[in-house]
Amino acid sequence: MALLSFERKYRVRGGTLIGGDLFDFWVGPFYVGFFGVTTAISALLGTALIFAAATQGPTLNPWLISINPPPIEYGLAFAPLKEGGYWQVITACAVVAFVSWVLRQAEISRKLGMSYHVPIAFSVAVFAYVTLNVIRPFWMGAWGNGFPYGIWTHLEWVSGVGYAFGNFHYNPVHMLAITFFFTNCLALALHGGLVLSAVNTTGGTDVKTPEYEDTYFRDFIGYSVGTLGIHRVGLFLALNAGFWSAICIVISGTLYVGSWIEFWDFWKKIPIWS
Repeated sequence: MALLSFERKYRVRGGTLIGGDLFDFWVGPFYVGFFGVTTAISALLGTALIFAAATQGPTLNPWLISINPPPIEYGLAFAPLKEGGYWQVITACAVVAFVSWVLRQAEISRKLGMSYHVPIAFSVAVFAYVTLNVIRPFWMGAWGNGFPYGIWTHLEWVSGVGYAFGNFHYNPVHMLAITFFFTNCLALALHGGLVLSAVNTTGGTDVKTPEYEDTYFRDFIGYSVGTLGIHRVGLFLALNAGFWSAICIVISGTLYVGSWIEFWDFWKKIPIWS
């Protein structure tokens, strides 16, 4: 209730990117906006099409349902619904929904007088999805290079792409992305552990302040990035993990088509080694 008591002061007209006052209102605690409407329509339509496509398949088992992209032979053309057309329309709905959500977040940020960290951060996740199912397939000349919408088939697609390039762990940008993922996990573990240690005190002592947290890390590793700094570090690590994971896949099959193991043969050819 404490949050709701001052939330009203931010429910003011304006700050919209498009549509003016047409959809500039709230439904309960949720801001609508023009992009909220486009998000809802595209998300509902895409979900309905997923169910429709599933009914055309051999099973309704949620673990085995798979909406597959068109065969490679169709290239970038529109395919019949049962031969990948469902996948194409669902992908279009997903892109519209995700991008609309980013823009809705930007409108809320404008109303609150905030910076755009939230929509920018979510944009990296959207970029990763668009890279996999739009940019890379388009670059390779066939929508069939996108991943299928299914639990097991999606995992099989990931595994198949890895083996298609010898061993994906040798992809240098994959190495960079995984480094950011693991470092982000480490930073979150350290931060979460520190906060819980400071809040869940023992022996009836008072909850510790950030000064205690800073002192701990200065004693532990010789430096404390600070209360605000750790969240900036976390954001930096998380966004880089998502960004470079998208780059590592988009250059595979486009800029580089061979085995990533053989890619490192250039290292042996450097004159210094001979």
